[in-house]
Amino acid sequence: MQFSSALLENAVNEFARLPGIGKKTALRLVLHLLKQDAKEVNQFSEIMARMRNEIKFCQRCFNVSDGDICSICANSMRKQEIICVVESIRDVIAIESTQQYNGTYHILGGIISPLDGVGPDQLQIESLINRIRKEKTTEVIFALNATIQGDTTIYYIQKKLQSLPVRVTTIARGIAFGGELEYADEMTLARSLQNRLPVESYVNR
Repeated sequence: MQFSSALLENAVNEFARLPGIGKKTALRLVLHLLKQDAKEVNQFSEIMARMRNEIKFCQRCFNVSDGDICSICANSMRKQEIICVVESIRDVIAIESTQQYNGTYHILGGIISPLDGVGPDQLQIESLINRIRKEKTTEVIFALNATIQGDTTIYYIQKKLQSLPVRVTTIARGIAFGGELEYADEMTLARSLQNRLPVESYVNR
């Protein structure tokens, strides 16, 4: 792809670094910005910079937040005694879109994957255990991707929770094994949450 401007080429290359964005799509986005009023483009860049520099992570669940505690954890109308354990922020967004869950979350920041060099110590597992011990948690729902790595993570945490008086469940397998939570449709996710099972009946099969 030939460019008559180094500035244009640099902008296209930066957009192309984003996941799912190829060079052609990047060029289309850059040309769109060129057509916009300079104030709008400046506002766009300022919002992106402010998001990156000022956004925080909830001290309780590790969700993205504007303050020390996210809006979900701070919501007194939600069932604070129920924790849904997920891999990433994208999974929280996916579950929230179903409007079928009214508890809180805990974001692990990944799943146990020895082949990728990810062990339990690199995830927010100990903070989850400490949170359950400290708070009056009655149920932990695992909503991890249906993969070997996801199941390994569930099994590991379940063992850690055995001595604690908390109900441990996992979402029903309306989601295909090997599938990823963020790509599931809202109805499948909603039914999986509603039909969750005791984790022993799934992990120990």
